[in-house]
This record gives sequence, C-alpha cells and structure tokens, in this order.
Amino acid sequence: MSDTSSRIAIVTGASGGIGKAVAERLAADGLSVLVHYSGNAATAAETVAAITAAGGKATAFGGDVADEDAMGRLFQHAIDTFGGVDVVVNSAGIMPLAPVVDTDLDTFDRIQRTNVRGTFVVSQLAARTVRPGGAIINFSTSIMKLQMPTYGAYAMSKGAVEGLTLILAREMRGKDITVNAVAPGPTATPLFFEGKPQEVIDHIAGLNPMQRLGTPQDIAEVTAFLAGPGRWVNGQVLYTNGGAA
Repeated sequence: MSDTSSRIAIVTGASGGIGKAVAERLAADGLSVLVHYSGNAATAAETVAAITAAGGKATAFGGDVADEDAMGRLFQHAIDTFGGVDVVVNSAGIMPLAPVVDTDLDTFDRIQRTNVRGTFVVSQLAARTVRPGGAIINFSTSIMKLQMPTYGAYAMSKGAVEGLTLILAREMRGKDITVNAVAPGPTATPLFFEGKPQEVIDHIAGLNPMQRLGTPQDIAEVTAFLAGPGRWVNGQVLYTNGGAA
C-alpha cells in the first residue's frame, strides 16, 4: 500500500466541487485518475489539466452514472488506459431542495436515479472490478444527522447509499476490498451555494463549531485516507463536518 504509483482510481462527478478535489488529491498521492463527468467535458478537461500540470496522470470519460452500459465503458476505459482499477469514489450526485409537501415527483425521481441507482450501478461494477487491496468509497451526507428542512428527497437518497455501503462491505468478505461512505456536512461547492441567499449561507456556516463551511479539500483528505492508509476502516460512514453533527 506504500507504493501508489501503479494504483488507479475512478472518481465520478470529478469535473467540479468535491469530486474535483478528490481527483486532484488522489493524483497527488501518485494514483492515476479517471475523471468522470456527466455533462461538462470542459470542466473535466480542466481537472485533467490540473492533475497533469502537477505531474500526475489522468484521463476524462463522460457518461450517465445510472446507465450501466455507459459505466461499463467507463470502467473498461480505465482498464485499457491504466491497466486496472483499485479505488472507486462515487461522488456524483444532485441536490435539488424543496419541502416534502412541495417536491415535484419528477424531481424526486431524478434525484433517486442519480444518487441511488447511479451509486448502485457504479458500486456493482466496482465490486466486480476493483483489485485486492482496493477501496470503494461512496458519498452520503451529514444531513442524515442535521435533519434540515427542504432536504427530504436528497436525504432519502443518501439513506439508501448508506444502506448499500454497509451491506456491500460485508459482501466483499475475503476480497481485501474496503467499502465505506463519507458524509460531508455543508461544504463550499457550487452544489451547496445554488439557490441560497448569503444570509442563509452565513447562518449555516455559523452553526458549525469551527465557524465555517467545509472545503472540498477537507473532504478530499478523508477520502484519500480511506483510499490509502485507512485499511482498518471498513463498513463505516465517516461524518466529515467539523463537528456540526
């Protein structure tokens, strides 16, 4: 595990926000990284450029995480390009917010398709592909403990991700592959800022004992730990939120 130069990571949703920070952090540890994107090839290319400019190895590949054929091609691209898969990070997700009473069911279905089916599709492929000594890392949310209004559909999707994570960890018995979830608190990403007035952002930041929002780099550090040295952490949800919950 000390030699990361031959290890390969797939990071979904890596064109921006937390996924981008995770991809760059894993590359800094010496992993070759497949940068997945859904709709923005340009920002994925920027992530790849940042990694290669820092001396790392990266390639970009697009596709819908909920489409098993597209994700099959993504995994094959990682194998063809780098030789295998050792780490899979499921950071792709969407977070439309509304009170339960006002949530449009088409929006609800879209959240579940990306966050639940997408995580399941990628985790299933990871379980079939990741080499011994590897790691599967899913993304939940600290909203599961904070229980803030308007996050009902999103929290429901992440509850499913936690259930999948804990069970898959047990199903990987004997394969030397860890399965964990990272549960960020409020983090300074475009996904978090979208639709929030500044006074709401300031209020949420002020609730944290650390008196700030998390940064994508804060979350990337924990993810890199699980991807590398944290081999005795398995079947866990790590709440990564500065003490907010």
